[in-house]
Amino acid sequence: MTTAAVHVSSPVAASHNDAADSHSTLVQRTFFTGPDARVADGLYVEVDRERSDRTRTRLVLAPGACASTNTYFGRFAASFWQRYAELASVRLEFDHQISPQPDAVAGPALRVELWASDPSGRQRPLGTTEFANTGHASLDIAIDRFVDGGAVWFDLVALGATVSVSDVRWSIPTPERNRQAAVVVCTHNRPEDCIDTVTALASDEVAMASIASIHIVDQGDQRVADRERFAAMADLLGDKLIYLTQPNLGGAGGFNRGIYELSPGGTTELDIIVMDDDILCEPESVLRMTSFANASMAPVLVGAQMLLLSETSRLHMGAEWEVLDKIKAGEPTAYASNGLNLLENHLDGRSDAGWNGWWSCLLPAEAVNAMSLSLPLFFQWDDIEFGIRARHSGFPTVTLPNAGVWHADFHLKDYDDWSRYFSWRNGMIVSAIHGRFDGTTIAKTVADEIGSHIAAMQYGLAQTLMLAVSDFLAGPSVLDDGGQSKLGELKKLRADYPETLIRPASEVGAQADNNTRIALKGPEPDESKVRLVLAKRLAKQIAGQLNRAPVSIPADSAQWWHVSQFDNAIVTDASQRGVRVRRRDRDTVVRQSRELAALCLRIRSEAPEIQRTWREAMPQLTSRENWKRLFDGE
Repeated sequence: MTTAAVHVSSPVAASHNDAADSHSTLVQRTFFTGPDARVADGLYVEVDRERSDRTRTRLVLAPGACASTNTYFGRFAASFWQRYAELASVRLEFDHQISPQPDAVAGPALRVELWASDPSGRQRPLGTTEFANTGHASLDIAIDRFVDGGAVWFDLVALGATVSVSDVRWSIPTPERNRQAAVVVCTHNRPEDCIDTVTALASDEVAMASIASIHIVDQGDQRVADRERFAAMADLLGDKLIYLTQPNLGGAGGFNRGIYELSPGGTTELDIIVMDDDILCEPESVLRMTSFANASMAPVLVGAQMLLLSETSRLHMGAEWEVLDKIKAGEPTAYASNGLNLLENHLDGRSDAGWNGWWSCLLPAEAVNAMSLSLPLFFQWDDIEFGIRARHSGFPTVTLPNAGVWHADFHLKDYDDWSRYFSWRNGMIVSAIHGRFDGTTIAKTVADEIGSHIAAMQYGLAQTLMLAVSDFLAGPSVLDDGGQSKLGELKKLRADYPETLIRPASEVGAQADNNTRIALKGPEPDESKVRLVLAKRLAKQIAGQLNRAPVSIPADSAQWWHVSQFDNAIVTDASQRGVRVRRRDRDTVVRQSRELAALCLRIRSEAPEIQRTWREAMPQLTSRENWKRLFDGE
């Protein structure tokens, strides 16, 4: 029994790039290849390459060939639409052209099969339609059995003829709210990346129809406007381009400057999409975010998922929820997973998100008007805090599957760098404002994290994190300059610790003992014994009761409980660009252990007061007046 109502029309000359009629709105397009040669085509359509030909908008199948859009970008995220948009049905439209073979038997030449999945990934047929002649088709698909999960897609079969399918569109009745969005791109000394990202979006006329303006906030000394390609990008955008420059206030400062400019008087009529400069942009994801936001029954933050730029078929970040007691930015929610190969796995269960990273995220006008701006945290956790505050104010977040962008890979960035200061200081601020912030629990989290770095001979990283904790305890005045002064302070601090320096592997290898061997990690300590293992390792570090054999440790074996067994080690940096030489320093272990203990005692005793202080400072910190002061350099 089919659930799809099918309408077939004769060949049409008019383009279907616009809505089918004044009462419907385009919400999704089906493409057959990505926006860039680096992107795996299997994210769009599964098809026999030898018996097909494709462009971005058109797929040609030889007789007998099959194709499926049961893919990351090919699916329609039915569960999310049923939950948030109360959508009864979606209309699938496409043009199809039949090229019969000379000896072909009369009859159907193209079969279109509609399919759906459930939360567990089990598939069920929705209906089959066959076409014998060239034309334009519309299929209405009920969105009525997807509460806990599931998606909709279509398969194609060429029956004894060469067929092509093109201009595939998904549309819904025009929603009551049908506003445009403005895009804010924050950039700092990545002028070419920024131009690539904005040009990709600007080149898609359909996606740009939903965009009122693009604000580029340039905070670097390598200006985007000074690049030769800037003029061509500006011509594409015309009066939709707003180019702003300011001192470096981090991602928080860049994004908030755009939001500030878009909300004169504290309000805006536009939804706002914040977007990183170093992503590979899929313009279709912008269309999907804006259409979903407009169709939602109530205002909702709509985020794109993050895919890996080095391995374009792998999901890096799906839906996440913060873990404030552990100062942890996020972990996957129910039905969500990170690190999936999207060519082999589908996202069927509907996930709830606590927030979405601002690599690409739509903020509804209602949320911006109600909540003002984010905290001046320089970067890291500003987007998380805004998402948490939005959630508490009645604006949930949806991390929309089948809407993704590719981002520079986090797993190729080593944890031991200056940015950890902002990650930990800001995480503690957000935990104090929005979490229960139990002093004993937070002190244990801090002791575990920093203690493990001391044991692993990462003394510069340990000192970086202790500065973060100390500054958090000092209170809101640490945010007075938006974070600019900390960059120089961190550079100077970390220069005192040689293991923070990444050195060429060849240079270190030439200086190393020829007996050096690769030492792979063993089993991880039992969770119930982690603190006991850490205490023993620190004691042995002080006593010098360690393995003194010369070793090198690969990046994926560089866990503290492994590295801490050695007196010294050559450890590969996660970027694979070089190595770090870690050497035990007893005096530093003793000094940092004492400093860490003192900080943990302060956290235990001062937690209620410091929480009250940060919460009371929130309205002033996020106010337009405070941000204007920072933008003006005061």
